[in-house]
Amino acid sequence: MTDKKQFTILVVDDEQSILNSIQRFFKKDNYRVILADSGEEGLAILAKNSVDLLLLDLKMPGMDGLTVLKKAKDLLPELKVIIQTGHGGVSEAVEAIRNGASDFLEKGGSPELLRNRVGLIYENWLLSQKEWDGKERRGYVFDCDKLVGESPPILKLKDLIVRVADTDTTVLIQGESGTGKELVAQALHHHSKRREAPFVVVDCASINETVIESELFGHEKGAFTGAETATQGLVRTANKGTLFLDEIGELSLSVQAKLLRLIQEQTVRPVGSTKNQQVDIRIIAATHRKLLDEMIGKTFRQDLYYRLSTVTLTVPPLRERRGDIGLLSNHILCRREGAKNKTSITDQAQLLLNQYEWPGNVRELENVLLGALVFAKDGIITPEDLPPHIGTHLPVEKTTLKAGTLASYELEAIKNALVEAKANRRTAANILDISEATLYRKIKEYSL
Repeated sequence: MTDKKQFTILVVDDEQSILNSIQRFFKKDNYRVILADSGEEGLAILAKNSVDLLLLDLKMPGMDGLTVLKKAKDLLPELKVIIQTGHGGVSEAVEAIRNGASDFLEKGGSPELLRNRVGLIYENWLLSQKEWDGKERRGYVFDCDKLVGESPPILKLKDLIVRVADTDTTVLIQGESGTGKELVAQALHHHSKRREAPFVVVDCASINETVIESELFGHEKGAFTGAETATQGLVRTANKGTLFLDEIGELSLSVQAKLLRLIQEQTVRPVGSTKNQQVDIRIIAATHRKLLDEMIGKTFRQDLYYRLSTVTLTVPPLRERRGDIGLLSNHILCRREGAKNKTSITDQAQLLLNQYEWPGNVRELENVLLGALVFAKDGIITPEDLPPHIGTHLPVEKTTLKAGTLASYELEAIKNALVEAKANRRTAANILDISEATLYRKIKEYSL
């Protein structure tokens, strides 16, 4: 009897025959399967048991699947949910996806498809269960200087990178444009056992549709007009290393099919050839698109999505990691040749940068800073050097406190500490001699 936690699936369906068949189907797999024939019973089981995956029927008498889903996600926000729906229930399944379901399958489909979808979630679960004691952690320290940040969202992302990097599983990186998805891919490669091998970037959005197959998979001499010599293509260039497919949502369905074959078989067939070539690569993909919506809209293959998203990492937008804006600003300015120790940002200008929403994320911050340097005198960026849309004055305080009160002194101390720390919350907390959690609470309380 093992002491390790067993992956647990809860199946909720009002048809007993389906419950029995699913239990029989997973009998040989290393899963614990619990059955419930109503939504109410399923929620009661969730409240008392450790469940990792909920396999949920959408159409049930009494409490329907969508209601069960919402209550289950309230109870266990990290719970993975696969919705099962009868023919014609796709629109409801889409609504379930928007309410937190991980996937949906039509009833009566291939049993192996169900096994595949459950297997992908199981693989991700195995990674999350890996124990990281003090000794092991010392051998797996994040040390990629390019990914700058100390805010809680970035520290969590760095931890996930380290935990996933040394596996060969595919990774899907999601995030808005300009958040630094390629830096995350570089960090994954840097921490992997493939770090000494090539890291090859493919910008799927910039390669012409007519030549992308040749660019990816190579071609034989004479394969088409102008093919005077054979080429190996970007995939084989990345052999033994990492292939990073940036903006993968831009690929056509025909290329997606060939990419799926590459992932499944680790082989490529050059254009004009009849022979497959073996490759050994780790694939990382990134997109700013919501691939679940693209998949539902039939513009992205479901099978490719589930192959790519064995592990999914999300890069937070800059507005959700404001504590890093000061660090990023200094990094961007110091990275410029000859700029180290010669450029600086006034406290007023830094506060303006901190309060801006940054729809273009880190890329926009870099453009704003480099543009401001053009106007800066003696390498010192002031509010007047920033673009008009950033603003030329500090925002009006959202919280007005009576002068002389304890709260007013506390607010002033927090503001001063944030200015001195250049908006780095960890540093500000040290200046104030309080915990980061307390500082975060106070910032929210005073609407800073």
